[in-house]
Amino acid sequence: MAPPSSRRSSFSKKQQYSVFTGYLLAGLGALAGLGMLALSLWQPSTFQPLRGVATDVAAPVGEASATVRSGGNSTWDTITGYWRAGSQNAQLREEVEVARIQLAEAQAVEAENRRLKALLGLATQEGDAIATTRLVGSSSSSARRFAYIGVGQSDGVQIGMPVHSERGVIGRVLETSRGSSRVLLLTDTESVLPVRRAADQTVAFAEGRGDGLLRIRLINLGLNPLEVGDVFVTSGAGGYYRPGVAVAVLSELTPDGGIAQLIAEPSATNFVVVEPIYEPAAVEAAGVRATDELSDEELAN
Repeated sequence: MAPPSSRRSSFSKKQQYSVFTGYLLAGLGALAGLGMLALSLWQPSTFQPLRGVATDVAAPVGEASATVRSGGNSTWDTITGYWRAGSQNAQLREEVEVARIQLAEAQAVEAENRRLKALLGLATQEGDAIATTRLVGSSSSSARRFAYIGVGQSDGVQIGMPVHSERGVIGRVLETSRGSSRVLLLTDTESVLPVRRAADQTVAFAEGRGDGLLRIRLINLGLNPLEVGDVFVTSGAGGYYRPGVAVAVLSELTPDGGIAQLIAEPSATNFVVVEPIYEPAAVEAAGVRATDELSDEELAN
């Protein structure tokens, strides 16, 4: 039997050469690295061209990554800003709503103060007021126009007494009971009120139409001198109403006068004042004359 050969195979030699070559190259690389390190420390500008080339090669990649990074940040900032803007908008809407409510409350308080000051003026105006009371209700859909107030005979209220608000004339007392009264409104078809234009002495009659408006009928017929927007006040004629109390504003012209809207709208009135008859003697005399004329007609018939 032949003895085993002591020589290594070709595969073993190649492996040995490969390991040796690897070590050799590693050693040479280490020596080259040390040399380059020493050279860069001794002459830093030696590798500047190489660093420039490396920077030029790496710059596009860095720009691309920076673009991606900034784009991601922008997207995140946009999402965050949108979310924060939504929250801020909701908060601002809530604040605006609260401010709107507070403004409405302030306006209501201001209107109430004006109304109370006007009511205070009612109690201090010319003539001794019989009573200041609440307007309980008024008719607005029937042909006859009446209102009801919460004072009556026990408060000194009598038939014929004028009733008005802080804005102007409402009507006059038509019927009385112990604790309440019925008022004939100016807009009733049976209501006729002597008036004059506030700007001058143009006199007319304000007649109720039954539809919430007044018909202004001039006494002196001819060329109509009225204009839309003219304000009419009580003239004092007839003896019921003291002169100078606001009545209506002209809204439409007619051949013999015009159509006017009430200044003191009963449906928008809360409190009224009842005044004594302006000239009771004149009213009483007019009532006596009317009775005498009626008696004469009855006797003639």
